[in-house]
Amino acid sequence: MKKTILLFVLFAFASSYAQESQNLALVTVMGEGKLKIVPDQVAISIAIETKGTDTKLVKEQNDTKTASVLKGIKKWGLAPADVQTQRVSLNPAYDYETKKTFIHASQSITLLLRDLSKYDALMTELVSAGITTISSVEFQSSQQAKLQSSVRKLAMQNALEKAQDYLSVVGQKVGKVQSISDTSVSVSPQPLYNTKMMAMQADGAARETLAAGELELSVQIQVSFSIN
Repeated sequence: MKKTILLFVLFAFASSYAQESQNLALVTVMGEGKLKIVPDQVAISIAIETKGTDTKLVKEQNDTKTASVLKGIKKWGLAPADVQTQRVSLNPAYDYETKKTFIHASQSITLLLRDLSKYDALMTELVSAGITTISSVEFQSSQQAKLQSSVRKLAMQNALEKAQDYLSVVGQKVGKVQSISDTSVSVSPQPLYNTKMMAMQADGAARETLAAGELELSVQIQVSFSIN
């Protein structure tokens, strides 16, 4: 009997709460937080490629160039965790101009350079060592995860200020938060460039070829507040 009464009370409470929630007056707004930061590191994707007619010889040549590239990277003191082989391939390919089949060997490597000032000297050395392609250059910040939290708070503050602005006009106040939805759209960073390295100058002259600029962290949320 006691269990039946308890269940009835709980059911009545839940029904009452659901009805109250449905009748609750809400103000729903979009909040946005933005923060611009200066990148302090760069992720680079490179590739070493070799073509020929003899499978064994093509593989050996590409392996030799890859070993030279990895040796060059190691000289710059990059941590082992910051250098990773992404893809290795050895396959026949067809040249539509010569109408002949050849063997193509390729190995792609990504590396994280935590000192942007070393970029030009490092890449010049790696070109000499045998890389043929820079697939992408992506600027990053080592503080991005930490700063993202600050951007979320900015978005929430922006939502609250918007709600207060709207309700102040009609003499009402913002109540408790009823719901929060993160509506941010994740956009993959675009490579800085994608180019063959065959035409890069090999004179060793000091030069700067990167413009790091700024990164923008952005968060968009939808928040519903009750109205008091």
